[in-house]
Order: sequence, then structure tokens, then C-alpha cells
Amino acid sequence: MRSIRHWTPRYIKNRIQEKFYRHTHPEVAWLTPSANEILDRCLHKQDRGVEFGSGRSTLWFARRVAFLDSVEHQSDWYDNVNRMLAEAGLENVRYHLHLRDSDDDPDRSGYVRVADSFVQESLDFALVDGIYREFCAKAVLDTLKPGGMLIIDNVNLYLPCDSVAPNSVPRDGKPLSPVWQEVYDAVQDWRTIWTTNGISDTAIFIKPCGK
Repeated sequence: MRSIRHWTPRYIKNRIQEKFYRHTHPEVAWLTPSANEILDRCLHKQDRGVEFGSGRSTLWFARRVAFLDSVEHQSDWYDNVNRMLAEAGLENVRYHLHLRDSDDDPDRSGYVRVADSFVQESLDFALVDGIYREFCAKAVLDTLKPGGMLIIDNVNLYLPCDSVAPNSVPRDGKPLSPVWQEVYDAVQDWRTIWTTNGISDTAIFIKPCGK
């Protein structure tokens, strides 16, 4: 049976606020409100980035940057987002479909290995919000420019934190997997902006110069 212990008055309030935000901001990326506000200020028209996991964020990013690679694993959703891009007249997205296979080795899957198509330090941002998250996060570390942003959604489920969101890894806990541990170790000295809506967290890790 699914636990309902997290259904506290604070959680219910946060849930209502989150639902209201989604309803009143139908075009924003499905990240925390604070993360969306920060990215809206930090992204530039000349930027180039990649997202693993497509949807609202695909159109939202495409309207703000020069070029976006987007990676999706569900064919029906891929068709839906492709249609939305066409209807919006957005032609600055290279959209990749890599179906998930039960026999996939995540690290070698076509989905993750899209990261191999980028030269080192060529991207201004990477959003990790789909399948194989730890492998995607690890794969894009070297592709980010100094000052580039690694954005991980639902990060509280994978890395130690002080979040009040349900099922968060506690501060004195360990990253969820050995690969998450590698990512955690790699970003220890990166500037981190950790945001939450009380339901889930989005973290923005900013790559320092010389990394």
C-alpha cells in the first residue's frame, strides 16, 4: 500500500500551490517556480543546450535560446511534441527519439549517448528530466562550458539534501546509486542553486571556470 504519511497540512498546502501554479502557467517548463524564474533570467538568445526528457520545457527553452537538442524515449509523446513545435513555428530544435529497451545498458543506450554528439565545453545548459537520469547527468558534465548549467529535476530523490519534499534523500544519506555518487562528487565544488516547491526539487549546478 502506498504511504500517505507525507500528507501533512504543509504538504497539502504545497500541493495546492503547485497545482495552481501549473494551471496558471501552462507554458512554463515543468520545474519549480523558482528554477523557472532563475533560468528565464539566465538564459540568453545565443545559448545552446540539451534536455533529456521533452515536453513543456522543449517549447519554453526553444523560445529563449539559439538551439536546443531534445531527447525523448516515448514515440507517442515525441509525435505530440513534434506537432507542438511545428504549430509554434519553432525550427531551432533537433529532436531525438530513442526508445527505451528492457535490455538496454543505460550507459550505452542511444538515449544517453546523444551526449557524445557534443564537443567538450560547447553547451550552455543541460536539463536532466527523463529516463536514465544519473547516466545522462554524468555524460553531459564535460560538454558544459565554464559557467554552464546542469539542471536536474526531482534531484531530491537522488542526492542528499535538506528538502521537505516526500521521499527525499536525507542530508546524512548517500546518493541513490554509484553513478549518482560520481555525479555528486563531480559537482561538489560547483555553485549550486537548490530550489523546491515542497513537492519536488530542481537544482541548478553551475560549472566553475577551469573545470
